[in-house]
Amino acid sequence: MSDERLKKSGGESRGNRAMQDRAVTENRALSDEDRVAMFRQQFFQSSLPDLPKIPGWHMCWLTTTNPRDSIQTRIRLGYEPVKPEDVPGWEYATLKTGDWAGFIGVNEMLAFKLPISLYEKYMKEAHHDAPLREEEKLTDTAEFLEEQARASKSKVTMGDGHADIGQHREAQFDLS
Repeated sequence: MSDERLKKSGGESRGNRAMQDRAVTENRALSDEDRVAMFRQQFFQSSLPDLPKIPGWHMCWLTTTNPRDSIQTRIRLGYEPVKPEDVPGWEYATLKTGDWAGFIGVNEMLAFKLPISLYEKYMKEAHHDAPLREEEKLTDTAEFLEEQARASKSKVTMGDGHADIGQHREAQFDLS
């Protein structure tokens, strides 16, 4: 049983579709204005707008989709959601529906603020104190290995950077 409609060969009655569509595809050239609009839309979709500065606060975007860094955890740490009255002119970015309706947001991202004094303490802990504790652990381990090597009449050679590890330095942050 054969069906002529399913015929694969291009007979005389069957035209070349590429030739029929050629005029349509050739007329699809984009104008410069169309390209600028696409360019603008590309950047609008791929990044978040910069939040305005509020004196005394650190501003940031937080995601609602990370289960290991949840919004509720950040709130317990002192973060506060940004309301439209906190940043005049941002009413366009106010979420209309969902758990965070009435706050500033873009897709799954929410604008939050944190008192600058607390932000500075968090940054000191994350970028100075915690790494210094890790350096001290490395120094203790290296000293233990040196002692073991001496006890067994062996030798441990330390690299150039070993002398600086574990040295107490004051944290210097420029938050401007």
